[in-house]
Amino acid sequence: MKIPLKKKDWSSERRRSMTATELVTHLGKMEGWCLAGDGPTLAIEKTFSFVNYYETMAFVNAVALIAHVQDHHPVLSVQHGQCVVRFNTHDVLGISSSDFDCAAQVDALLS
Repeated sequence: MKIPLKKKDWSSERRRSMTATELVTHLGKMEGWCLAGDGPTLAIEKTFSFVNYYETMAFVNAVALIAHVQDHHPVLSVQHGQCVVRFNTHDVLGISSSDFDCAAQVDALLS
């Protein structure tokens, strides 16, 4: 599957923190993603597992490309055979639609 990567210009889009109802609705559509943290550290998070370190790092590099093109950077926790990806939107102190857009692109890497 080819992932459509188009550079985002977040300055032209007004972002806002999602409401609790919006969060639950969006999370229901995203397999494996969950809420983590609270307050300004609230984020969506998913753990991806791999058979070895090489595959883990290939995934991390692909996520880095998505983050660069989208100009929206997740927190990554990398271990042998595992990577935790965590998105939130710092400038709205919460979770925005940008986080779910980027999470869907990360999911598409493995579909």
